Amino acid sequence: MRTNKMCAILGNLHRYNELLPLTENRPLATLPFDCKYRLIDFNLSSIVNANINTVFMVFNEGETQSVFDHIGGGKEWNLDSVRNRFFIHVYQDFLKQKAENKHYYDTVIDYLRKSKSEYTVFMGSKMLCNIDLRAVLKIHQMQENDMTVVYKRMPKSQVYPTDIVLDVEEHGKIIGATQAKDAQLTDLVNLSADIYIVQTNRLIEALSQGQNEGVSVNLESFLRSNITNVKSSAYEYTGYLNNIFDINSYYQANMDMLEPQKFSSLLYSSKKIYTKLKNEVPTYYAPTSQVENSQFATGSIIEGTVKNSLVSRHTLISEDATVEDSIIMANNKIGTGALVKYAILDKEVQVAPGVKIIGTKEEPLVIKKQSHVISDIYGGE
Repeated sequence: MRTNKMCAILGNLHRYNELLPLTENRPLATLPFDCKYRLIDFNLSSIVNANINTVFMVFNEGETQSVFDHIGGGKEWNLDSVRNRFFIHVYQDFLKQKAENKHYYDTVIDYLRKSKSEYTVFMGSKMLCNIDLRAVLKIHQMQENDMTVVYKRMPKSQVYPTDIVLDVEEHGKIIGATQAKDAQLTDLVNLSADIYIVQTNRLIEALSQGQNEGVSVNLESFLRSNITNVKSSAYEYTGYLNNIFDINSYYQANMDMLEPQKFSSLLYSSKKIYTKLKNEVPTYYAPTSQVENSQFATGSIIEGTVKNSLVSRHTLISEDATVEDSIIMANNKIGTGALVKYAILDKEVQVAPGVKIIGTKEEPLVIKKQSHVISDIYGGE
């Protein structure tokens, strides 16, 4: 195996009722973000920036269509060549294999062997960050760990009950890993980012043994359970990170992009973020438009007022309409004199003239994809 060469596994299995209806027809990983990105872009970009050329992705059944629609052949992430490739598998197939007493990790093991990589990085889907995986690998090698776990100091309000909280000693040694719901949380906690680096050979051995013992089919859960069973240490990530598990955390992550420091930390560090390219005309701002502290993707027409908001592609905001503190996804039409405030409008929503959609900062109002709103909606009523 070539020294320092890594392969990657993305586990995109997180499902949270608190994110409905946004995740009704798509996985969390393909949720739109900051006008033109998807959440999965950040994991894929971290992988590309680390010169990793093979990626194994696992999704839930029925959620792969939006993944293929976005990733396509993988060109934007340099995953469309003979040497650089990606593989997509369905989690429920592994569950069926386990139920039939078959070796359910054999597909993963086969991928790991054929990757001919010395190290494997695993990344979950709900931690939004832009991480230098080569820096994590360097620490992993220096400390001669069996496993290196990435974490960030986060407020306890941004921790989900099933997240893993780490007890970290000096020099990064991990002495405890507990689900948040079972831990005594302080104001700031060491939140595991569910990013792991392990030696590939050792992972193969562990998976081979584990499937004979009936361990979890979910690789993320398997790695979590082994944090304190092997020689592990922690890598503290200090850049921007948002833990997305409900509507409010998703809304806040997008709103953070209107703050220059957070925007630059995530999107304009030394590590570029790649996404699906669309060559389109710029957004048109009519003489009647008023724009303040907002971001726009391409192809939209803005005739009304937009403040503190993010507007995706091909959206029409008509004259005398007002959008404030909101996330407007692609292909929306907001009629004359309408008011949208503290709201998230999914794709292809039509808001009739004069209609008011008003949520709160703490509970943004979500309008489902392809809705036609013809009467006022306040606070989720």
